[in-house]
Amino acid sequence: MQTVKVLSVLAIATALSGCGRSGEGKLELNEVDDSTSNTVISSSAAVENNKDSTRKFIRTADLKFKVKSVIKSTYDIENITGRQGGFVTYTSLSSNIDNVTNIPVSADSSLETTYYTVTNSITLRVPNTRLDTTLKEIAHNIDYLDYRIIKADDVALQLLSNKLMQNRSAKNEARLTHAIDSRGKKLNETTLAEEMLLSKQEESDQAKIANLSLSDQIKFSTVSLFIYQRQTLKREIISNDKNIESYEPGFGTKILESLKAGWDIVEVFIVFLAKFWGLILIAISGYVIFKRYAHKIK
Repeated sequence: MQTVKVLSVLAIATALSGCGRSGEGKLELNEVDDSTSNTVISSSAAVENNKDSTRKFIRTADLKFKVKSVIKSTYDIENITGRQGGFVTYTSLSSNIDNVTNIPVSADSSLETTYYTVTNSITLRVPNTRLDTTLKEIAHNIDYLDYRIIKADDVALQLLSNKLMQNRSAKNEARLTHAIDSRGKKLNETTLAEEMLLSKQEESDQAKIANLSLSDQIKFSTVSLFIYQRQTLKREIISNDKNIESYEPGFGTKILESLKAGWDIVEVFIVFLAKFWGLILIAISGYVIFKRYAHKIK
C-alpha cells in the first residue's frame, strides 16, 4: 500500500514538473518572437559607439512597410518621435485612387465602387543616440516590411578638411588685409585685392556653414518612412441620369416585375370588391331565393 502511495506521489510530481517546463518553453518562444519583431528594422549601423571618438557618423534610415492603419500608425510614429526627443519635418498623408467602377443597378441608379490606397511619406529627425531605440519602437507598427536601408557615413575627414580650409582662409585674409592697408595705393590694385579678400571670406564662410550642417546631421539622425495599408474600397449608390437608356433589365427581372404588377391589380380588385361586400351578399341571397322559389311561382 505504501508503495502505491509513493508511486502516485512521484507520478504527480513528474506531471507537474513537465507542465512547468512546457510553460517555460512557451514563454521563451514568445520572448524570442517579440525580440525578433523589435529587431527587424534595427542594425548595428544605428547604434552609436562612444568608445571611438575619432569617428563622426551621419546616420540615416530609409524604410517602406505596410501597416494595419496608416492614420493610427502616423499618430503612433509622431508620438514615438516626440518621446525620443526628435521632431517631424515632413508628412504627406493621401488617399490614392487605384480604380473606379460603375455598375447600373436600376433605371436611374448605379453602384459606384472606388478602390483606393492610403499612404503617408514621413521624414523625422531624432537624436543620434536614440536612433536604434526609435526604430525598435516603430517596428511594432510593421505588418509587412518592403525594405529598410540604414547608413552610417563617417564624415570625420570632411570635418577636418573644412576646418583646415577655414584656417587657410583666415591666414590669407589677414595677409590680404595687411597688403591692402600698407601697399594698396592705386585704385585698380586696391579693387583687385578687395575682390580676392571677399572671395577668401566666402570660402571660409562656406566651410564654416558646411561644418555646422555636418555637426547638425551628426547630432540628429534623419529617418525617411513610406507607410501604406491594404487597398480599401468604398461603395456608393449614385444617380444615373446621363445613362438611363443603357440600363436594360434581364428577362427574369422583367417576368418578376410583370408578376408583381399583375398581383397589384388583383389586390386592387379584391379591395374594390371588399368595399361592396354588403351589396354582393344581398345579390347572392336574392339569387339563391330566386332559384329556390322560381318554379313555385310558375
